[in-house]
Amino acid sequence: MTVSAQKNSTMYSVSIIGASGYSGAELTRLLLHHPRVELQELYAFSQTGKKVSDIYPALACNKVYKPYCGECESDIYFLALPHGEALQLVPPLVAAGKTVIDLSGDFRLKSTDEHLEFYKQQKSPDSVMTYGMSELFRNEIIRAKAISNPGCFATSIILGVAPLFAHSESGVHVRAINCTSTSGISGAGRSSKTELSFSEMNENMRAYKVGVHQHIPEIMQALGTFATTPSFDFTFTPMIGPLVRGIYSILNVQLEGSAEAEHIKEIYREFYEHAPFVRLRDTMTEVRHVAHTNFCDIHIAHTTKRGSLVIITAIDNLLKGAAGQAIQNMNLMLGLDEKTGLSF
Repeated sequence: MTVSAQKNSTMYSVSIIGASGYSGAELTRLLLHHPRVELQELYAFSQTGKKVSDIYPALACNKVYKPYCGECESDIYFLALPHGEALQLVPPLVAAGKTVIDLSGDFRLKSTDEHLEFYKQQKSPDSVMTYGMSELFRNEIIRAKAISNPGCFATSIILGVAPLFAHSESGVHVRAINCTSTSGISGAGRSSKTELSFSEMNENMRAYKVGVHQHIPEIMQALGTFATTPSFDFTFTPMIGPLVRGIYSILNVQLEGSAEAEHIKEIYREFYEHAPFVRLRDTMTEVRHVAHTNFCDIHIAHTTKRGSLVIITAIDNLLKGAAGQAIQNMNLMLGLDEKTGLSF
């Protein structure tokens, strides 16, 4: 039975494809305790035949990871796969009338040229789904059957500056944004890599993919422009630091005119008035304030009369940057309170 056919029912069946990675494990944990869903199948290619509790003892789940062979028996499918793998799996699920939430970047970008440039993969022009950032696109998500979940870096940056682009009529015009965002090691996935080992990352930090990170076109698209023909100057320096989870973004923004602190704060308060998972903090935020939650904390740290802003954001990359945001999207698609199953 499809979700649309059972809108008034109590429970929905859910399966996860790519369930053994870090994001898949977080999805498993959240869905096991969600009051309106029944977790049906967990598909994983590298861990086929193993119990969830063997890989993640804290989940206390005895389900066994299975290979995915094209089944369409659940109402809802989450895909938590490496980039490129969902392109072939999603269309049959959508054609079968299933509700689909994909956590990869395969369906985020409208521009096929930018997808090829930043993901090094060719895709068809119709391989685009509704972008699942509820704070910006709530009405579209509510009506959607297939959602492309935002990236983790993109979430921390877009939420940090989106209010500035929604209030151009009030005299706020962005000229340039310079972002430095530090992610926990879990953002690189569960696969074993020497450069992400404890001996390499302890007491260490490094930048990578400066100016070419795949989340750049996603950020620009959400802000109403394109990475290849931007309407404002944008620089992004992603970094990886010695923490397991979390993203800490420092957003240096240059406006066309002056920036009055109280005016900027009022713009943010109004924009996020009905966003339950965005918290505007008067004091400095930290990664530990949001770890293991679905919150995005935003602090307007500094403003100048010459139009410079320093905005700090913090999220948990595995929750608000992945699994938690995906559950939030599912709730909206099912007509539930978006906070359902996300109380921490």
